[in-house]
Amino acid sequence: MASLARKNLLEDIPRFLIAQAGIVFAVTLVTVQMGIFRGFLKSTALIPEESQADIWISSEEMVYFELTPSLPVELLFQAREVEGVALAEPLLLPPGQWNGPGGTIAPLRLIGFDPGGELFTPWNLTEGSLAQLQTPYTIIVDDSQLDALNLPGLGGRGTINSLPAEVVGITEGTQSIASSVFVFTSLETANTYATTGIGTSVNCQVDGDGNMACTNTYQREPRTSPEPSDAPPAPSPLRRSDALTHILIRAEAGEDLQVLKQRLNESLPGTQAFTSQELAQRTRDYWQNRTGIGFVLGFGAGLGVVVGIAIVGQILYSSVSDRLKEFGTLKAMGASDWVLYRVIIEQALWMAVLGYLPGMALCLGLSQWVSSSMGIIILITPASAAGIFLLTTVMCVGSGFFAIQKVTRVDPAIVFKA
Repeated sequence: MASLARKNLLEDIPRFLIAQAGIVFAVTLVTVQMGIFRGFLKSTALIPEESQADIWISSEEMVYFELTPSLPVELLFQAREVEGVALAEPLLLPPGQWNGPGGTIAPLRLIGFDPGGELFTPWNLTEGSLAQLQTPYTIIVDDSQLDALNLPGLGGRGTINSLPAEVVGITEGTQSIASSVFVFTSLETANTYATTGIGTSVNCQVDGDGNMACTNTYQREPRTSPEPSDAPPAPSPLRRSDALTHILIRAEAGEDLQVLKQRLNESLPGTQAFTSQELAQRTRDYWQNRTGIGFVLGFGAGLGVVVGIAIVGQILYSSVSDRLKEFGTLKAMGASDWVLYRVIIEQALWMAVLGYLPGMALCLGLSQWVSSSMGIIILITPASAAGIFLLTTVMCVGSGFFAIQKVTRVDPAIVFKA
């Protein structure tokens, strides 16, 4: 009986290949949908997870790490005086607007940090040097966003909020799917981008047919400084009157983080302290539970499972229906129902294995291509791959029970019918 299931599968090779293609499609659909869902949630919290900070201090009105009111710089100096704090560094996350070659316009999320600091630096730097951010108006971007900014790579130039910007570094895998384009730069440069005013004007012209065409022009507001009109202002360090977005904290060795969080909350009014993992989880919870994106991606993953069950169930049911006389012959020879169940379940297991392997290989290749070309994370870990295999097995065996019900009702007398 051990070989009967394989013979049933391989008796008609074209039909077998078509059936396996359906299972490969089901496995791919489930894996990609779940991978996109998991990758989306991971990408939304990359910044706090990749930092070296023990604790993040944010506004008590923070929704998630990007959507939060600003904090006065004065709180940074107060945080450094709190018992148990070994190091405190600022992080600035203002929005910006990119104007690139060819008239390219894109929204940005500036990430201003101290290039000489210890608690946050861009990770996976593949080209360029972090030290070059010490030069004013230099930036680092993810390689997946170069096309969106219409940049060739290192040395590419554009303007941010009407001030110059030059690419001096390129990272890989640092972009959030849910955010505007991440642009890493020094704290002083980010602050200058955020605080420099932008003047706008509208130029309208009427053609001979009476049609009006208008063009928006963005330009830096006139400065009162004695600098030449074509020279940008020199970035300056943060002043106590400026604002920042988060304060990153490294605790002293042996310090209890929960106790230090409470101490910081009491010492810094209007703030709330989080560990890096707590802030990351708060961000993921926001996107999963408070927006429709999490529902849509989760629904897609669930739909993939349902489609897979339908495909496998139909294939097995059709296989059994075509061989009812053979199953009737076995029952007439005295084979028990359990023996027949074994044949169908083994068919389901073979279909699960032979559909899972090419399906997973396809998904791994697809995830690498999508990540490198578009910056979209399809997260497939060894644990999730094992989970998908278990799910595929359960899906196939569970679908086999629809076919088992038909075998149970087979009358051995069907062998003698014309």
